[in-house]
Amino acid sequence: MIFKRLFWVILILATSCVRSYDVVVVGGTPGGIMAAVSAARMGQSVLLLERTDNIGGLPANGLGATDIATRGATTGLFLEFVNRIQAYYVSTYGPDSQQVKDCSSGYHFEPSVASKIFNEMLAECPGIKVRTMRQFDCDASRIAMTDGRIDEIVILNRKSGRLEKYKGKVFVDATYEGDLGAAAGVPFRIGREGMDEFHEPIAGKVYKYWGGPVGPGTTYEADGTIQAYNYRLCLTQDKSNQVPFRKPAHYDRNEYVSLIDDILYGYHTGVKSMAVTQEQREANRDTILAGGRTQIPDDRWGIAKITNMVRLPNGKTDANNQHMAFISTDLPEENQPWPTASWEWRDQFAQRLREYTEGLFWFAAHDEQLPEQFRQAVQEWGFAADEYPDNDHFPRQVYVREGRRFEGMYFFTANDAEAPTDRGPVHRDAVTSSHYALDSHAHHKREAGRIHLDGFLSYPTRVYNVPYGVIVPRDVDNLLLPVPVSGSHIGFSTLRMEPCWMALGQAAGTAASLAIQDGTSVQRVSVPKLQDELLKQGATLVYMGGHSPADEDFIALQKEALSRATESGN
Repeated sequence: MIFKRLFWVILILATSCVRSYDVVVVGGTPGGIMAAVSAARMGQSVLLLERTDNIGGLPANGLGATDIATRGATTGLFLEFVNRIQAYYVSTYGPDSQQVKDCSSGYHFEPSVASKIFNEMLAECPGIKVRTMRQFDCDASRIAMTDGRIDEIVILNRKSGRLEKYKGKVFVDATYEGDLGAAAGVPFRIGREGMDEFHEPIAGKVYKYWGGPVGPGTTYEADGTIQAYNYRLCLTQDKSNQVPFRKPAHYDRNEYVSLIDDILYGYHTGVKSMAVTQEQREANRDTILAGGRTQIPDDRWGIAKITNMVRLPNGKTDANNQHMAFISTDLPEENQPWPTASWEWRDQFAQRLREYTEGLFWFAAHDEQLPEQFRQAVQEWGFAADEYPDNDHFPRQVYVREGRRFEGMYFFTANDAEAPTDRGPVHRDAVTSSHYALDSHAHHKREAGRIHLDGFLSYPTRVYNVPYGVIVPRDVDNLLLPVPVSGSHIGFSTLRMEPCWMALGQAAGTAASLAIQDGTSVQRVSVPKLQDELLKQGATLVYMGGHSPADEDFIALQKEALSRATESGN
């Protein structure tokens, strides 16, 4: 009896104790991982908390074709990750192997390889403690603050069901949703700004041909909607490593029947559809019913009709939403509550999205109202059997393209990425450069008579750099926000790519370390000192084509470019 009572006393004390770290990172996304690594390499004790059983976010869950428009624009820990990917394929398969060619210098990779590299980078830092299955709920009872500083957070251990408390000198919100920042009271936005607010191109409600002009229905007005989510799938034609498409438990054929006419008549959202006549569409239908394939310009066939794929090593693909389709793997509208919803709701939607996606591929491969030759083309494909074996070969992470967007010390808009110079405006407090188009997925489902889905667009940018202020809240002294950053919907639409998030995570981990070392708030961190440290770590703050961190004079050139920059402020 004495031993039994002693056991319970020890157990109660163990669960009520508060563990302390220098830096506490919430979210095992790539941005969170790089924040943890950069802080640990600077000597800090770091706790990395991840809600699921697996760290790595989207790159470890299907996003294997890196979203970056100019290679070399973003370097630092992101480039280290890329180089490690390439080194893995070289050492595993040989320098002249097809796998090395398909990895595209490390920018294309299998999900399992991304997971391996992320875990290796964390394991090399003894100062990092990784705790998976740890959930932070955006609730006032889960955070304690004093005078604008976070003292501690309360985390649910999803395995044991118990609550755990963690103290930190600096906290980092690296979640896709921004739950920690919201709990700390940082103001945020959800929805689309109108063009009139920041004078951004293609802001607000927009219908745009893919690769072409805007069309009828475009008002550029603001609303409260967010862009669609999907899963990035790892598919293959390799029958020896393939799991066939399966019919989900809650299959609703009616969700997919519009695909029948899209296939027969060649309906798609690309700019070349503007010139297609009704006579051509009728002829296309006759050709397909006679056993042929589509003749409509830019129309996709087989599995490419419903998904856009990029080749990865070992015969796999990164399968994303098909940008030129009216129906694909995105599921607009139904994800609207996600940014501020409970995890219970999010988990339910994740399952709904999974079953919708599985149903789409089942329909395309098996529905008897589809042309047989189309179905046969789809049946050539399946899920990669050696990916996600613990999850029936399906990705574990929803592609949360946009959650909360915080209002920080700098508010990034499309104007920061689009300017009449070779590399866009240069911010004196830059912490990384980056480059991707302004890129938003659909905000609404298919509407009769519209040329595309509302809000689905891509718009070119120039190489830009990102000021420190986008990850810094105004009123919380020890919190950094490298993933749910400060920006408009359209501005955020380019920052949200994983290379940029990794670079901002690196900046956050470095800034957290400097704040601790200098005994100051994150708002008062010396930006020149932060930039010096990032440059030592191989980061690129101002992109200059033809120059890289390997150059002897690179740091000097970077500092000269920054000295000519304008002040950030908006």
